[in-house]
Amino acid sequence: MSPTPSSSDRLFPSAQGADTDELEFADFAQAQEPLDIEAATWVARKRNGLDAEGEAELQAWLDADPRHAAAFEDMDATFGDLQQLPDDDLAALKAALAVPPVAATPGARSPARHHPAAARHRWPQGLGLLVPRSAAAACALVVAGAGWMGWAQWREQPLFERTYATARGQQLAVALPDGSAAPASQGSTLQLDTATQLDARLYRDRREMHLKDGQAMFAVHGVPERPFHVWAGPLRITVVGTRFAVRHTASGIDAGQTVVSVEEGRVRVARADHLAGRREVGARDDGDDGRAVELTAGQQVVADPTGHIGPVASVSSTAIALWREGRVSFDQTPLALAVAEFERYGRTGLVLRDPAVAALPVGGSYSLRQFQRFVEALPQVLPVRLVPLGNDMEVVAR
Repeated sequence: MSPTPSSSDRLFPSAQGADTDELEFADFAQAQEPLDIEAATWVARKRNGLDAEGEAELQAWLDADPRHAAAFEDMDATFGDLQQLPDDDLAALKAALAVPPVAATPGARSPARHHPAAARHRWPQGLGLLVPRSAAAACALVVAGAGWMGWAQWREQPLFERTYATARGQQLAVALPDGSAAPASQGSTLQLDTATQLDARLYRDRREMHLKDGQAMFAVHGVPERPFHVWAGPLRITVVGTRFAVRHTASGIDAGQTVVSVEEGRVRVARADHLAGRREVGARDDGDDGRAVELTAGQQVVADPTGHIGPVASVSSTAIALWREGRVSFDQTPLALAVAEFERYGRTGLVLRDPAVAALPVGGSYSLRQFQRFVEALPQVLPVRLVPLGNDMEVVAR
């Protein structure tokens, strides 16, 4: 059964290389403040060295409007921050150096009116003597079309964003557009179980899934430069390429807990100790208690609602995400939880009012589509009997 995805659906064109990135960023830069562009240009010229005429022009620009001095100071501080630019952003910055310049405010005394665009690209070349090459490249990008803050904001825009939701008793298969450019290459796939809600976001440097409720199976297309993260309850699961299942439900078996089971490959499970999807400088990746767990095929962990991760346990590959085959398995599971698990897929009509009966353990593997057989088997495997109660059936002690 395949429900229609919810209305929370937004699709951005995917970046396929530096040329596409440049075009996207050029469009994004058009929305930036012209004053920021002017200030960035003057800061780059100032840091590259101004002759007497240039100093006079700068001073005239600063005196023309009180906002100019404030913008200049802010942009100068931003350029200083660029000295700490991470090396992994340098290649992306260089790819954008050919972005066309954005026009300054009409009538304003902008340096763009006195220097051709080609010259503007040459101004930052001497900055390597003052700051690292990465900062010089970032300065060139700023002068070419937009401020560093604009670039960072653009980099954080998702290429693809969609919310998937299944109703009670429904399941959904999803193909994500995160494959490579090769014609035969396929992206990651998701399988969502009943009553599941998941937000999917694809960025230029990472892929993020937010499992709000339910359970899902993930088959991740390996892209080393774009790790795949799944947030579920208090946990964050990180992979590059693998197959694994995550369960985080409010009812049924393991209610309130988060279960991660690996079918193939390797995953890293850690506490999500900061806001999901937000990358903070200096933030710990492995939770407040500093603990992270590496799981391989055939391993499973369960975390409680506080994010405490239990011991690693072995699990058969045939027992992972049995719901994909329309089955559910119990192992000394209290009858109340077993019934609650069936209730996730549809109404059972079973009533349990006696706590002693509700606590009786059940086991075995059952078809989700043949719940009646489970009901009929109860008096044979447990000391109970079934008593009609209106349109329902009460399970009482025998």
